[in-house]
Amino acid sequence: MTEMRAVHYDRYGPPEVLYVASAPVPAIAPDQVLVRVHAASVNGGELAARSGKLRLLTGRTFPQTTGVDFAGEVVAVGASVARVRQGDQVWGALGRSTGTMADHVAVSARKVARAPRNLSPVQAISLLAGGTTSVTALRDHAALKPAAKLLVRGASGGVGSLTVQIGKLFGAHVTALANGKNLDFVAGLGADEVLDYRTARPSGLGRFDAIVDTVGTDQSAFRRLLAPGGRMVAVAVDTDRLLAGFAGVLASTVHGSARTRFFSGAPESELLAEITRYAENGDIVPVVDTVHPLEGIADAHRALEGGGVRGKHIIQLM
Repeated sequence: MTEMRAVHYDRYGPPEVLYVASAPVPAIAPDQVLVRVHAASVNGGELAARSGKLRLLTGRTFPQTTGVDFAGEVVAVGASVARVRQGDQVWGALGRSTGTMADHVAVSARKVARAPRNLSPVQAISLLAGGTTSVTALRDHAALKPAAKLLVRGASGGVGSLTVQIGKLFGAHVTALANGKNLDFVAGLGADEVLDYRTARPSGLGRFDAIVDTVGTDQSAFRRLLAPGGRMVAVAVDTDRLLAGFAGVLASTVHGSARTRFFSGAPESELLAEITRYAENGDIVPVVDTVHPLEGIADAHRALEGGGVRGKHIIQLM
């Protein structure tokens, strides 16, 4: 097979700019594997990129692709790859490039790991981006300790729903902010306290040792809730005020004790393998909102933009 389906867009704009085109199956370098993609998830950064809010980073060369994570089967292996074999069921992420909304993806062998054996590709991929982001945020950037007080903004979404679960796994007391219609859903993930973000004022929430913000707006108000030595980890910034958002995070990183950390995940095999273990042990559970076909990519973007999601919107390719 030399041709495959792949999602492209030729200009920035609404979800309708996305279309499925025919593209060459990618060739692999000696250190890469070729994966037949079974499922991929839609992430907030892809919406911002497609709309043009990140054009300073994504440029003006078209067509552009979308999708950063995948679960599927290895169908070819580069000459220097030893630990991954043809036929392996794997999952992974491209890091800072895109292109997983396609039948095949070429990726470094360092960025794949064995997929959870107890989950389908659709279930598994709902855990990957949120799981790796949450572990990195809580353990590496927030230095979360057992019994710490953790606040999660956007707790029903793809990252937030995993941050609630992994925060509890790490022994934290979790307060979650979510849309009112999703409070029971978030409570079912293990949160100790769940509040409607529309009615809960930041000034009334108390103090927290760690805050994970998946929303990106009004971060200064939430940063003031940090206890001495606490940290806020921003996994999103306000894309309508992109430069100001990054400037605020940078200033807090450099100055003051109530520091903010921002990062863009690019998980490698070791972290992916850790999430595989959590999934197979039942420590985290799949969080699938809706499954779409590849041809429904615009519908998936539109639904995620609409808000109020429960977990991930998934594209199933086979």
